[in-house]
Amino acid sequence: MQWIQRQTATGRISSIENGADPREPRQPGKWDIRSLLSNPEVAAALGSGVLMLVAWAAGSWSQPLSIVLYIISYAVGGWVKAKEGVETLLKERDLDVNLLMIAAAIGAAAIGYWNEGAMLIFIFAMSGALESYTMERSRKDISSLMELQPETALRLEQGEMVSVSVHQLEVGDLILVKPGELIPADGTIYRGASSVNQASITGESVPVDKTVGSEVFAGTLNGEGVLYVEVTQSAEATLFAKIIRLVEEAENEVPASQRFMKRFESVYARVVVIATVAIITLAPAVLGWDWDTTFYKAMVFLVVASPCALVSSIMPAMLSAISNRARQGVLFKGGAHIENLAQTAVVAFDKTGTLTMGTPVVTDFIAGEGWEREELLGISASIEWMSKHPLAQAIVQYAEGAGAPRRQVEHAQSLTGWGMQAELDGVVWKIGKSDMLDQDDAADAPNNLDQLSAGSKSYWISARNRLEAEGKTVSVMMKGNCIVGMIALQDAVRPQAAAAIKQLQKLGITVAMLTGDRKVTAQVIAAQSGVDMVFSDLLPEDKVRHIKELRAKYGHVVMVGDGVNDAPALATATVGIGMGVSGSGTALEVADAVLMNDNIEEIASTVKVARKVQRIIKQNMIFAITVIATLIIANFMEGVALPLGVIGHEGSTILVILNGLRLLRSKA
Repeated sequence: MQWIQRQTATGRISSIENGADPREPRQPGKWDIRSLLSNPEVAAALGSGVLMLVAWAAGSWSQPLSIVLYIISYAVGGWVKAKEGVETLLKERDLDVNLLMIAAAIGAAAIGYWNEGAMLIFIFAMSGALESYTMERSRKDISSLMELQPETALRLEQGEMVSVSVHQLEVGDLILVKPGELIPADGTIYRGASSVNQASITGESVPVDKTVGSEVFAGTLNGEGVLYVEVTQSAEATLFAKIIRLVEEAENEVPASQRFMKRFESVYARVVVIATVAIITLAPAVLGWDWDTTFYKAMVFLVVASPCALVSSIMPAMLSAISNRARQGVLFKGGAHIENLAQTAVVAFDKTGTLTMGTPVVTDFIAGEGWEREELLGISASIEWMSKHPLAQAIVQYAEGAGAPRRQVEHAQSLTGWGMQAELDGVVWKIGKSDMLDQDDAADAPNNLDQLSAGSKSYWISARNRLEAEGKTVSVMMKGNCIVGMIALQDAVRPQAAAAIKQLQKLGITVAMLTGDRKVTAQVIAAQSGVDMVFSDLLPEDKVRHIKELRAKYGHVVMVGDGVNDAPALATATVGIGMGVSGSGTALEVADAVLMNDNIEEIASTVKVARKVQRIIKQNMIFAITVIATLIIANFMEGVALPLGVIGHEGSTILVILNGLRLLRSKA
């Protein structure tokens, strides 16, 4: 049994048994059968089928009872579709396939073919129920990803802290945010100081120091300090509120092909009705058919010519693809974006928090002359081990990886806004920002143990400048007032970035990187990840300009980003994909799809699924048109029995739906 962890708005970590990782496809079995049978439309369709069989059996000994059972079967199986058809007729003043099928079933009963009409109702109801089930499954698979969200906040009420729902927070409320907690609302710091990891909002990989008056954002992570925050925004603007809206949009938006099919269905239904009326009125005079033959063939035509299979060619496949991707952690706002994704020519990535982890790692550790590197590593880990700051944790992890032993330190404390300090063997050691090198009274570190060199400070400044030019964050290590070492940290490339990009390139897709970082840093990340094109030193408007240029040159462009500064480019791209974990609320608001687990390796497989959807839709439409044309021709040339017409036409509808449902299990 696997476990999913969540961090609530109050920062506590709780484990929730969920049976299986939602990123893993569910396996077919009893759970799927139970959910299928619990669908009301499926139950009604099955009930209709059972009543049809009972009525058919009863016909051999009681015709009146048989007819009564058939009528009940019609009502049970056809009520939902008849209601939909009548509503479309009255509200939209339009015809749809539902009304055509009900009319055909009633027509069959009118000439004594009760069983054939009941069979039509049963198969038509079952095909509709399968489509409804597909939509329901899609909604459940999407919504299951939304179950984990911030729940409560600690609000100051009459001198006491009261736990309240984040939705009860109002502008002006004062809330307490403990160390290591998620900040539950946008606001300003009323009291306290801390470092806040706000990569989800700004894209900055290094936590930002916050003091009284500083602005903080919902969804960002508090560091080591205790904060009292005055709320400035309501809960509706939070990250999770926006994600819930994504679910609603995913349920309601339909692709362009489906909108076309809806318009086509309306026109086609009118044509079928007119043709049916023409057959009934003209066939006896023109073709010499008797009334029974004419009406029978007209009813067969009404059944086989209806566009049920065509109408069902698109949405079941689209909804299955949405459901499939949701289980892999890719949430789409609607099928239209899957259509567009299938035609992707370029994928453009933001750098920080997208191609990179958004968390720092140690890249350089420089020991001063006369100092052993391993000794300084051990001392630095001993000091930073007391801190929860991401930079400190990166240093500890690096030291442990190098096998440097930790030592016992005393009086460890955080120097807010600078770094850490501790005593070792009675000597004060410090690790923190390198800005002290810019102070005139900064002490030099000796080049050797018995001599102070005037060039020592210049050496450290030169090293600092070189490392910062590579886009790295630099900290200094001090013994007393002497600099004895320097540590450089940098945002790490995601382990899966290179593989994800290579998968896209195998699909014939060009990969670009858009970043506001300096050219040197961008080139380093580009070399590590393997992108084809690099655009650096970009402001948000520059990213938009490059997206427009890429669209003009290549066609369909996908943009993947996580920050507020990526939002304009996400909106400009053919398909915008936001990062669900590290992404800002604004980026998620404008994105067309969301990587709920920041799993960029799923982009290539999602493109494959999108392309597979297009192939399945084409297969369905060709198959449906072929079946309709064949049955219409056969009906007028040789004659088609109504039961065969029902089975052929509605059977083809079920087949195209099942063909679309294959995407529920597709692994791309």
